[in-house]
Amino acid sequence: MTSADGPADAAPLLGLAELADERRISRILLDNARRGVRIQVTLRLLLAIFVLLTVTVDAPAEHAAACIAIAVAYAAWAVVGVVLAPRGGMDVIRWSWTALFVDLAVLVAVTLIAGASDETSWTADILVAGFFVVPMIAAVGLRPGVCAAVMIPTVVVFFVASALAKDPNGRPWSYILLSTLALATLAVGAVALSRLQRSRVVTIGSLAAARARLLDDVIQIEQRERRDLAEHLHDGALQYVLGARQELATLRDGPADPETVARIDEALRESGQLLRSTLGELHPAVLEQSGLAVALTDLARSIEHRSGMHVAVDTAGWPARTTTPADSVLFSTARELLTNVVKHARASTVEVTAELDDGRARLVVLDDGIGIDDAAAARRISDGHIGLASRRARLEGQGGSLEIIRRPDGGTVAIAVLPVTSQR
Repeated sequence: MTSADGPADAAPLLGLAELADERRISRILLDNARRGVRIQVTLRLLLAIFVLLTVTVDAPAEHAAACIAIAVAYAAWAVVGVVLAPRGGMDVIRWSWTALFVDLAVLVAVTLIAGASDETSWTADILVAGFFVVPMIAAVGLRPGVCAAVMIPTVVVFFVASALAKDPNGRPWSYILLSTLALATLAVGAVALSRLQRSRVVTIGSLAAARARLLDDVIQIEQRERRDLAEHLHDGALQYVLGARQELATLRDGPADPETVARIDEALRESGQLLRSTLGELHPAVLEQSGLAVALTDLARSIEHRSGMHVAVDTAGWPARTTTPADSVLFSTARELLTNVVKHARASTVEVTAELDDGRARLVVLDDGIGIDDAAAARRISDGHIGLASRRARLEGQGGSLEIIRRPDGGTVAIAVLPVTSQR
């Protein structure tokens, strides 16, 4: 038996750049980034209002005009950002982090100018409080590296500005050092928060991408199963029905012939049997009524009749007429494995074993075919043949596993294991 699937690995988290390339996920990232930019420009506007009020209400003793000019320009720039940010595209989002350096530069400029006065002035003391807003603005972004790059000079400049204003305002060194420590703590928290937010966005985006791909896989599986069903009906029951119609045409054109009637009866009987076996494979009522052991036996008979391959079923290790929550998953797995054997293995014999012991169900499908080809399996996955991958995912989702191994003496063995919580 050749598998259409390789080993199942846990899907890794995608990076922001990879997520942005996912058409259905990029919108999620774009909306999240826009919300972050809106928060940033709002905080920046509040910071600009704070700076402007500080330099006008409590103007410095010297160079007040320069401080007011810088504050007015900064406030105007912040207002423009509030207006344009919601309408901006990817370029605004991509370069929004550069505005953090403008915030820092403005605070540095007005604080140093205000602190240069030789007279007692509280303007610089008030302005340095604005440095505590910068970490909050930086933390909203998804760039921990940029956040750290802004936070380091912010703490340094805060310390320098506080030290320059020490003599005019009479602040002790203990006050300056403790204030710097508080800002440094906030800066570390901002970097950690930015990193946490980025991690959450990546995790959510990766899950959304996995969900989108899973939906694509489900659609492919449905299309493949419909195609297989159409081929099965066309090559099986439909041929017998068409043959019966031809025989009926012969009867209409001449006297009744017992041999013709017998052929019609045989054709209709065979088509009826094929239709019943097809329905049984799609939704075996016996699975719900009598359990997995009986359903596997019926499936084996249907596969034998359809392919001419001998299928031996051993359910001695499965309690008779026992049904479990794992029956449906194991049956669909067995059907997928046997279908792969029929299509790809070139096997003459297949052995199917089902066991239930100590709360674990075990299904083994062993064939004497050409064996699994990993390269061919990888190619089949890339071509969209993901039947076994979906079965493996279902098993793993319920705490089980599916292992497919090439036997040294030829053929393949597939082992499906699933925990069973209850049985009746």
